Amino acid sequence: MASSKTVLVSGATGHQGGAVARELLAHGYRVRAMTRKPQSDSARSLGKLGAEVVQGDMDDEASIARVLTGAWGAFSVQNAQEAGVEKEEIQGKRFAKVAREAGVQHFVYTSVGSAHRKTGIPHFESKWRIEETVRSLGFPSHAVLRPVFFMDNFIMPWSKPGIDSGKLMMGIKPQTVLQMIAVEDIGKYGRWVFDNPQELNGRAFDIAGDARTMPDTARIIGEAAGKPVEFVPVPIEEVRKASTDFAVMLEWFDRVGYNADIPGNSKESGIPPTTVSQWAGRAAWS
Repeated sequence: MASSKTVLVSGATGHQGGAVARELLAHGYRVRAMTRKPQSDSARSLGKLGAEVVQGDMDDEASIARVLTGAWGAFSVQNAQEAGVEKEEIQGKRFAKVAREAGVQHFVYTSVGSAHRKTGIPHFESKWRIEETVRSLGFPSHAVLRPVFFMDNFIMPWSKPGIDSGKLMMGIKPQTVLQMIAVEDIGKYGRWVFDNPQELNGRAFDIAGDARTMPDTARIIGEAAGKPVEFVPVPIEEVRKASTDFAVMLEWFDRVGYNADIPGNSKESGIPPTTVSQWAGRAAWS
C-alpha cells in the first residue's frame, strides 16, 4: 500500500520535485520533501499537504544520508542550470550512491529526453552518465524518466516578460517542431513509476505531451492570454554568448529533436498527455 511507503523527494520545492511530491501526497504516499530551505513558502505549502519537510543539500553527503534513512523510495532531480553541468553530475552520482547505501528499494531518476542518443549536448551527456551510475548500483528496482522541453518554461522569468510584450522569443527555426511536456505530467509519470516498481524495473521513458512549432505555440499562448503573441527567432550566436550548452541544445532541436512516443506512453501508463492548448489555458498570464 502506498500509505506504508515513504518516498524521499529531492528538489521538492522545484518544478519536477514539487510536481512529484504533490502527486504522491494526493495518492496516499508518505512524502519526505527534501529542500535546502524548509522555511520557504513552497516548503510550507508541501507541509500543509502532509509532507514531512526535511533540510538537505545535494552538496552535503551527510545531510543526504540523514534524509534518506528509512525511505523506501527516492526521487532524484538535479538542476544543471543552477549547479552547472559538472557539479550537477557529481550531485546526481553522489545522491544515487548514498541512496543505495541507505537501503532505498526503488530509485527514480529524472534525466532528460534523448539523453541516451549521443546528442553532444553537455547537460544531456552528463545526465546520461548519471543514468549509467544508477543502473550500475543494483537497486532492487529503479526507473528513469526523461522529460522533454517544459511548457512551463514559457512562464519563467526568461520567457514571460517577452510574452507579456507580445513576443515569444527563442533561438530555433520557425519550422522546427518541438516536443514539450507540462511539468504536472512529470508528476503523474513519477507516481506511475512509484506505483509499479517491479513491473517497470529498469525501464526508461522519454515523456512528452505535445509537439508544436514556435509560431503555433505563440498563437496558442496568445489565445490563452487574450492578446496577440508572435514568434520572434533569436539569432543562435546571441544565445551562444549567454550559454554554449543552451545554444548546442537549440541547434540539436533544429537538426534532430526529441522522439518521445507520446501515444505509446499514454496508452501504457493511462496518463492523458497535456497539450500546449490545455496547459496554456490553465497558466497565469495576467
